Amino acid sequence: MLKHRGFPGRLPGSDLQFVIRRASSDGATPIKARERYADRRPLDRAADAAFIAALWEHFGEEPFERGNLDAGRIGWLFGRELVAAEDPFDPASYDALLRIDIETARAAFPGVFEDD
Repeated sequence: MLKHRGFPGRLPGSDLQFVIRRASSDGATPIKARERYADRRPLDRAADAAFIAALWEHFGEEPFERGNLDAGRIGWLFGRELVAAEDPFDPASYDALLRIDIETARAAFPGVFEDD
């Protein structure tokens, strides 16, 4: 499992994690798209924005390996702002490649991309 050095571990001031410390002996947790409802807590929305900002800062438009990125956090963005960068895509692999869908991410999180 690739560890993304310098990537934030969690949303500051919260228990919402962005990375995991070690690979699971049972294998990677599969990535599943999770539904974002309009009544989500502001903290959850802030975590989504901070996570996509960290992804943008570290990887930009290039495909990146899932590695130690948290599957639950990816799931909130998967299928919309984060998409598979390979075909076939294995959602239960630490080596799976993802990429940011720039147009969708800009529409959902305009504050993250303001400086570009």
